[in-house]
Amino acid sequence: MRGALGGPRVLLRRLREVMAEPVSAQDRLDKIVVLIAANMVAEVCSVYVLRVDQTLELYATEGLNRDAVHQTVMRVSEGLVGHVAREAEPVAISDAQHHPEFSYRPETGEEIYNSFLGVPILRGGNTLGVLVVQNRARRTYAEEEIEALQTTAMVLAEMIASGELTVLAKPGAEPAIRRAVHLKGVALADGLGLGHVVLHEPRIVVTNVIADDVNRETARLDGAIGKLRASIDLLLEDDGLSKAGEHREILEAYRMFAHDRGWMHKMREAVHTGLTAEAAVERVQSDTRARILRASDPYLRERLHDLDDLANRLLRELTGKGRGADRQDLPENAVIFARNMSPAALLDYDRSRIRGLVLEEGSTTSHVTIVARALGIAAVGQVENASGLVEPGDPVIVDGQAGEVHLRPPGDVEAAYAEKVRFRARRQAQYAALRDTPCVTLDGVKIDLHLNAGLLVDLPHIPETGAAGIGLFRTELQFMIASTFPRISEQLKLYRAVLDAAGARPVTFRTLDIGGDKVLPYMRAVEEENPALGWRAIRLGLDRPGLLRSQVRALLRAGAGRELRIMFPMVAAAGEFDQARAILERELTHLRRHGHGLPERVFVGAMVEVPSLLFQLDEILSRVDFLSVGSNDLVQFLFAADRGNVRVADRFDPLSPPALRAFRMVVEAGGRHGKPVTLCGELASRPLEAVALAALGYRALSLSPAAIGPVKATLLKLDVGAARQILLPLIDDMSGLSDVRATLRAFADLSGLPL
Repeated sequence: MRGALGGPRVLLRRLREVMAEPVSAQDRLDKIVVLIAANMVAEVCSVYVLRVDQTLELYATEGLNRDAVHQTVMRVSEGLVGHVAREAEPVAISDAQHHPEFSYRPETGEEIYNSFLGVPILRGGNTLGVLVVQNRARRTYAEEEIEALQTTAMVLAEMIASGELTVLAKPGAEPAIRRAVHLKGVALADGLGLGHVVLHEPRIVVTNVIADDVNRETARLDGAIGKLRASIDLLLEDDGLSKAGEHREILEAYRMFAHDRGWMHKMREAVHTGLTAEAAVERVQSDTRARILRASDPYLRERLHDLDDLANRLLRELTGKGRGADRQDLPENAVIFARNMSPAALLDYDRSRIRGLVLEEGSTTSHVTIVARALGIAAVGQVENASGLVEPGDPVIVDGQAGEVHLRPPGDVEAAYAEKVRFRARRQAQYAALRDTPCVTLDGVKIDLHLNAGLLVDLPHIPETGAAGIGLFRTELQFMIASTFPRISEQLKLYRAVLDAAGARPVTFRTLDIGGDKVLPYMRAVEEENPALGWRAIRLGLDRPGLLRSQVRALLRAGAGRELRIMFPMVAAAGEFDQARAILERELTHLRRHGHGLPERVFVGAMVEVPSLLFQLDEILSRVDFLSVGSNDLVQFLFAADRGNVRVADRFDPLSPPALRAFRMVVEAGGRHGKPVTLCGELASRPLEAVALAALGYRALSLSPAAIGPVKATLLKLDVGAARQILLPLIDDMSGLSDVRATLRAFADLSGLPL
């Protein structure tokens, strides 16, 4: 190759000229292969494009038989070209014809060429094709030549990604960048979402690939890396991160990668071949992604997110672009793709435009999932590399019931889902017809179905669903979406609006359940080894009584002249409830003294979420007016399985004897004391689980708005006595072999229950 540095730079400049010419896609490709062959002193240069059917098609060549263009097609499991595409790594061989993977294609006329150099055409770590040069003489390709060809392949990747080559393809054989992809994940929130991709943290799109001044680009790269390192060091010096914890460990990993000499060297080398600083970062990260995605080591695959984030931070330093998606410029039917996100981040979007949510992480009981259900957004989680497979604006279908994502779906799939949407609409109409039907089982058992809510947007669901009331109003959501701590007047306004919307129906307000993974943006985060078991909910409220007092005062004033129901979360001991109730009594006294209107009656309850309370049921029931079982937290604490950890969140079944015995203990104790017990966790939102709860004796359930119709339809056809006869022996079975879920499902099928 002429001049280790001059050659590729000259080539890139000429490529830029060709890319700017007003010629057809085929003419452009033909000129590109001629340029590459001449620059690299190669007799052959060929471009193979990966198609949607996972085969490689020869799109352009200089040196081989041109009649083979668009005629030669090979599988990715075939030949040296297939090997490059499959492994996403360069292959350089001086005697290609005697290599065991060499595939002879007589129509190309390549049998006279011995040396072979192939590099993958990569974008975002995904293979789009293969770029090949060949020589008659047996020769060894230098590292500089391999590097130069990889750099050139990046220009071709942008050309393929732009869709320019699609016009050259036969139907069904389009470039793979546009291929339909079917992704499997975990169903988080029921529903069907048809729309277009919006990345929660958009990738920086590198539009200027070819450098005008290599020295200037090197200086820009070095400057950006220096700023990146300084910003990470500054974060690590923050007092809030001074102790060990997960966030600090992540930043330590970032610092280690940011100071890695190999990473720096690769990016500088890429700049020296003629790329801009941004293009160099993207090329090195794309190569790294391709290798890690094909690695079997789970530790390496876990580090991919760290490396992606670091590369994106560096690109933002170079371009000066912000981190988040433009919340004001959403398409009408947006489907948000993210690694993970907080409830506040989801609520920051225009909810009327969101049709679906796809997460690389996420669990069925995570808080963002709960909010997605409340908003009626179809959501799928644990979709590996989801953000890396999509381009903004891609058409997508999210099936929140099956836990599936259809990316760039073909016409028949779109048609099938359009019919599925119509079917769901008809079914929703059937549920709506049940709105005013009392929820009474076949054997005459009345079960009240309440709503879980937390935002003003939830309030129209009360009349829409015919709910008996709001069994759980999550007051913390107002605090989580606010930029500053809500004043008492702001809290008072929300609570009054909720009570007004409910009318004569009861509303149960849960006091602030913050801390742990629910961090307020304007409060200093406290690093804890086990945040779910740490300083949160009632513990935080009792230690910061001013916080609890201001909220209780707003609730009491909002409830003036009506019945008010307040419950305290995460009570672990009867004494904690006594302390919280004392604060409430003090606020009642304060309001009386200052002449404020008071509620007609205040019902005070506690949430059963901590297993210790199971062994103080008589004590707590002698103090409370009612109990609510928070099944999400109670199950995670019973099984010591963090509900936010995807490795263990679904490891234990809440329809298993240990959990069901706990639920039974609470409802039976409530019966002995004559105190009502409601279950307000996500468990009640699933019809089969609702059958089990009814059989245990629960006569009030609080569930997500979308679940009221399906659960009511199931309970109306349920014989509670028959279900109880099936369920109780399974719970008391000491063999440990009972499959409660399977047996209950068989009972439902025999009974004709619509699950």
